[in-house]
Amino acid sequence: MSPRAPSAKSTNSAPGAPSTNPAKDRIGACFATLAADNRAGFIAFVTAGDPDYEVSAAILDTLPEAGADIIEIGMPFSDPVAEGPSIQRASRRALAAGMTLGRTLDLAAEFRKREETTPIVLMGYFNPIHSYGPERFVGDAVRAGVDGLIIVDLPPEEESDLRPFTQAAGLHLIRLVTPTTDTARLDTVLKDAGGFVYYVSVTGTTGVKSAAEAEIRNALDSVRQHTTLPVAVGFGIRTPEQAAVVARIADAAVVGSAIVDTIAASLKEAGGGNAELVSRVAEQIKALAAAVHGARSQTKAGSKT
Repeated sequence: MSPRAPSAKSTNSAPGAPSTNPAKDRIGACFATLAADNRAGFIAFVTAGDPDYEVSAAILDTLPEAGADIIEIGMPFSDPVAEGPSIQRASRRALAAGMTLGRTLDLAAEFRKREETTPIVLMGYFNPIHSYGPERFVGDAVRAGVDGLIIVDLPPEEESDLRPFTQAAGLHLIRLVTPTTDTARLDTVLKDAGGFVYYVSVTGTTGVKSAAEAEIRNALDSVRQHTTLPVAVGFGIRTPEQAAVVARIADAAVVGSAIVDTIAASLKEAGGGNAELVSRVAEQIKALAAAVHGARSQTKAGSKT
């Protein structure tokens, strides 16, 4: 079964999904373009302020040209329990360099001034948002050019402090689905979801293990029976080859820990300085994005031989 093509107006099939202004719906426009080109999208994750604000800003600037269709920015947090060791260390580096939630929004806003098209999704935990003030946070995020939020520790039943503000602002609340999300719960998880669905392909923390292609395919078939939103797959994707496998069956592939590891390795070597670090990340993104974008055409070419 080939992935279904999401339309520009893709919305959750469940009632009550938030409405967005099509003129500002960068995520919807992105997936519509990808569907028209019959290719999956590549979503690159980096932690805001890793290793510091200036280098992080330089990395962000390279991502669209290197091939990232959507940028997922991690909001540094002192207790990122859902993350694996790589992203935990990235959060610690960013916090040690003085990164805050406010500065994360500044980083997004500065990027948006230079790049108007590429969607930005912030991923993180609710505690910093609660401290910042949910209404204030949503308003500042929208003004910064943020398009969606993934709040990993906020299930649908506990979104009442955040969802009214995101709905009013047209800011997508992107939901996570895991291998342990049973069919009976999918409608609850996907109700009021927006942007796309993030399928976590393995249980446990990020960057630790990978799922088999058949397992992912079966899971996506189930998810697509409950939503018309595009489905992105993340966790456990580290190489171009793994990303290409996912791109043949999902609407997007997400890579995070492998990119963060490249930053960490470059810091340890330190010989080339910040410019070398940014260049290494850009080259890695190019390889991953090329594999994702070419995966379906390669499959077609192979089927004709």
